[in-house]
Amino acid sequence: MKKIILLFVFSVAIMGCKSKSVTNTKLDVKSEVAMKGNWNITSVTYPNADVIKVTSFDLADSKCFIGSTWKFISNNNKGNFALNSASCTAYSTPITWFINREGNFVMKILDESKAKKVKSGYVLKVANQTDSSFQLIDKINVAGTMTDVVYQFEKLN
Repeated sequence: MKKIILLFVFSVAIMGCKSKSVTNTKLDVKSEVAMKGNWNITSVTYPNADVIKVTSFDLADSKCFIGSTWKFISNNNKGNFALNSASCTAYSTPITWFINREGNFVMKILDESKAKKVKSGYVLKVANQTDSSFQLIDKINVAGTMTDVVYQFEKLN
C-alpha cells in the first residue's frame, strides 16, 4: 500500500512540474482583433545594425522585411506576408498565427504545408500596440548577449 501511495505522490509531482509552452496558453482575442487587417513593416531595428547581419524568420536579411506587406485575419488566425523590396528576392507565403495572454505572437510559415504538418514556428513579443501601429520584438543571441530585433508595423488604409 505504501508503494502505491508513494507512486501516486511521485506521479502528481511529475505532472505538476510540466513546463508551460507558449502554444498551450489562452489567446488574447482583443490583441488579435486589433491586429486584423493589412500592415506594412516600416523599420527593423537592433543594436549594431550597421555591423551585424540578421536573417529574419530563417528567410532573408532583416532589411528585406522593410516595406513588406502583411495581412492578419483574426477570426481564423490566418494571413500572409510578402517581401517586395527591390534589392531582395521577392517572396510570399501564407501564415497561421495567434497572440497568447502573455503577449507572445506565435507564427508558423506555411509555404505549401498545412499548419499541423509544420513543426516549427516563431515566437515574438507584441509591444506598443495601437489602432495604427505595433511592434514585434524578436530575441536573438549576439556573441552571448540577448539582443532585441524590433519590427515596426504600420496599418495600411
